[in-house]
Amino acid sequence: MICTTIHHKTYAEILSILDDPFVEMAEIRLDKNELSEEEIKDLFGSCEKPLIATYRVDKQPTLREFNIEWEKALRLMGQAVEAGARYVDVDLTAPVNISKYFQKLCRKTGTELIRSYHDFEKTPELEYLQQVAARCFRYGADVAKIVTTATVNNDSDRILSLYTAAAPEGQDFPRTRLIAFAMGEAGSETRVGCLKKGAPFTYAAYDEPAAEGQIPLEQMHEKVYGEFLGLYRGDFSVPSSKSFAQRAIIAAALAEGTSYLRNYTACDDSESAVKVARTLGAKVTRKGSTLTIVGIGPLREKLSIEKINAGESGILARLMIPILAQINGCPAIIEGRGTLLGRPLASASDIMAAFGVILRNETARPGREIFVPLAVKGEMIAGTADLPGKPGSQLVSGVLMALPLNPKDSKVYVGEPKSIPYMFITLDVLRKFGIKAGAQLEGNAEMLEQQDWTYCTGINFTIEGGQSYKAADITLEGDWSAAANFLVGGALFGSVELEGLDTSSLQADISILDVLVEAGAAVAYDEEVVSVKKGPLVAFDFDLCQAPDIFPIVSLLAAFCAGTSTIAGVGRLRGKETDRAAAIVEMLTQMGVRAWIEGDILSVEGETLSSRLLNGRLLKGGRYSSHHDHRMAMVLRIASIAADSPIEIDDRECVTKSFPEFFENF
Repeated sequence: MICTTIHHKTYAEILSILDDPFVEMAEIRLDKNELSEEEIKDLFGSCEKPLIATYRVDKQPTLREFNIEWEKALRLMGQAVEAGARYVDVDLTAPVNISKYFQKLCRKTGTELIRSYHDFEKTPELEYLQQVAARCFRYGADVAKIVTTATVNNDSDRILSLYTAAAPEGQDFPRTRLIAFAMGEAGSETRVGCLKKGAPFTYAAYDEPAAEGQIPLEQMHEKVYGEFLGLYRGDFSVPSSKSFAQRAIIAAALAEGTSYLRNYTACDDSESAVKVARTLGAKVTRKGSTLTIVGIGPLREKLSIEKINAGESGILARLMIPILAQINGCPAIIEGRGTLLGRPLASASDIMAAFGVILRNETARPGREIFVPLAVKGEMIAGTADLPGKPGSQLVSGVLMALPLNPKDSKVYVGEPKSIPYMFITLDVLRKFGIKAGAQLEGNAEMLEQQDWTYCTGINFTIEGGQSYKAADITLEGDWSAAANFLVGGALFGSVELEGLDTSSLQADISILDVLVEAGAAVAYDEEVVSVKKGPLVAFDFDLCQAPDIFPIVSLLAAFCAGTSTIAGVGRLRGKETDRAAAIVEMLTQMGVRAWIEGDILSVEGETLSSRLLNGRLLKGGRYSSHHDHRMAMVLRIASIAADSPIEIDDRECVTKSFPEFFENF
């Protein structure tokens, strides 16, 4: 990343500079730009690009003048932090009270604290510089900035050796959070060299250099990026969520009256749901982006369906198992195709046995696991049931959709639940179609304090019997799973603006916003647009147990975050279209990225885009396998932006499962 230093400018001039596409992030010198309090608040509160608030206090003739200047620095930088500055730069020589004030304020606001050291005369010995860097972090730094003056080449070598030299005992510090370079003409190339060594960002001059040796922005851009183009995408509306669409299509098919599902985007899985709806007896037509479904409800007698086909959709197969057991009067076969045929429906027999329903493989299979095609025999028996949550949410969602049609009330307890958001998507769809069902989460104090489903230990569902589905007119949400690919692409390589996303969505994959913020990307959104821009990316730790579908794209994000990232939730990847965990490690390893799995955690050693470009370590191109997995095919296309040669994908057509126009839109 390149940070542009802005000084001696008016407010209007600063806004104009920030609109320049070459400007990725900026340092606003509050000691050199005359800005009012309102202008500071507006500037740091509204700019989507990462901004650094800086105020340099020079040595003053008297102690009184020195303190007055620091009081002004505190006031102006404090205003910037309160308004939303991404970083604040506090010199290591700041008075103790100023230092403690900003440490406390940054913890409160989430602003990252830069502790900086400047030597305007020389480059001290390495051991002294190491002590300074360690002191920066000891005094609250999220990022340490060490700037010296170079008069000979040895000075430049010495300052850059901070990144690689072994630290004396007790003086170690995180080098991925270090910015070290030298001023002066002799040190000019260290401003690029620090990026090569892994600095999160460096500084460039917009027009007038802020210090001797500072490189002009366009020249710096050429040195770092060369012919690299990046990804810039705006005014793009994401397709509708198939998680919502499939549930809503089946609910509309069961409903009394005519339902309208707006903002519908066709994909293989959703179209499979349409075919199942027609098999149930519903009438489905499509005009533009609206599905019109005339339902079969209310059901006064059992249906006589012998066979349905779930296509390649695992969720559709799991939804229909309990629904068929509830509404059908005879044994039925659920068929499928493609990768679905090789994916076991974990614990399906045990879960359905709790309701008196027997599942049987239609083809010879070793062991007790159930696969499609399968036979469903027996009627749903309402009552009280304890279900395992580890196999996931999909079959539980089917149970929640089926039991309201049973004459009797039911209570269902799900222990150690996974993919919790998807169960609540099901409840939301049920509510829209007039079905009442309650849910109460169990968990520890952390769950209550953080409102985090990760700490949920169980869910109690109460379902009133004797209900019937009522027709609904709803607009389907945009798909956060599909959006995640574009959002990560923007965070890594440029910027994106997406429309059609609900930022209050129950979709689990909305957590991609949290991942991006954790990694350091610039994220902003309002009611209409979600925007993500490049930011200085650093290693992160995140649990994707509740959102396994974004695992592939998050693993690619980690490959460009300095340091080692850990992503928990690997166990949720085994039963997808492929062994997605193994496929991710295979992909990253082939690309030249070190990645490994220990237990439930994927670890990825990352390197910034700038470092990869400058060191000739872009991702390795070549022929890659998607393993016929739509999510792997999409992430391979995103990765190709930063590959050293074209990436060829063996099966591009598999994206039709969820996002047929992905490659065209991309």
